[in-house]
Amino acid sequence: MRIVLIGQAAFGRAVLERIHDGGKDTVAGVFAPPDTPGRGRDPLAEAAAERGIRVEQHARLRSPRAVQAFAGLEPDLCVMAFVTDIVPLAIIQAPRLGTIQYHPSLLPLHRGPSSINWAIINGDTRTGLTVFWPDAGLDTGPVLLQRETEIGPDDTVGSVYFNRLFPMGVDAILEAIDLVREGEAPRTTQDESRATYESHCTDADGAIDWRRTAGELHNLIRGCDPQPGAHTTHAGATVRLYGSTALPASDAAPGTVIAVSDEGVQVAASDGAILIARMRPAGAGKSPAAEAAAAIGLRSGDRLGT
Repeated sequence: MRIVLIGQAAFGRAVLERIHDGGKDTVAGVFAPPDTPGRGRDPLAEAAAERGIRVEQHARLRSPRAVQAFAGLEPDLCVMAFVTDIVPLAIIQAPRLGTIQYHPSLLPLHRGPSSINWAIINGDTRTGLTVFWPDAGLDTGPVLLQRETEIGPDDTVGSVYFNRLFPMGVDAILEAIDLVREGEAPRTTQDESRATYESHCTDADGAIDWRRTAGELHNLIRGCDPQPGAHTTHAGATVRLYGSTALPASDAAPGTVIAVSDEGVQVAASDGAILIARMRPAGAGKSPAAEAAAAIGLRSGDRLGT
């Protein structure tokens, strides 16, 4: 098949390498984000150039130039691997065999751009990935295949994605391509009665309210790790928190720093406490919590978030 790949970053590059180097299909071209001054070329665009594959970089895939360029490649199949732009139906419907897309959740659960964040923040114990046939909706098209994985009690967005959903996703896309080539790719309609949607997990979503339970705060901290970073304030300045552990009940008022030690900074919640292993004060890098606390003058008895 002639495949056009739309994607970006390390995930897009890994998918391209597996398709191209596998030799079963021809990558007719890739669509990657435009280069950003000072940040170097996108890994997908770089990998395509290394292999002599045509690279298209458009600020908007909805632009007439992008749609025309896509059609000119005459693809049999379009593969969308980590796409953040809106892809128009003129592109989705153009390939002879259609378009398939990767999404890091078990659709119809957690539709939207921050599906891993919200699964962890909500306290889910399982998640997964879906390869589906996109349509005019947001993550609403028929399912081709799904794969599940657990969310451990101390998993973060980074560990779930890089350790599992990234490698599993690359394998799943290659499996889906094989099914399409063989004419055996399913189209299972999503169950709308089970559908959930969450928008971007923003900096505002990462703001900590110490009156919440220790379990809820633990989920929020790891569900914002590494981005956008759950945060509180000390002396009016923002401090971002990473590496949390929920602890038993405390008599201290929520937000009170109970202890600062080599293990981290222990802070009271509504029904217990949170031990923070790493912090990133405003204008500084991430460091062990005890070091960060010393740098900003955070001591036992201080109140965070006030």
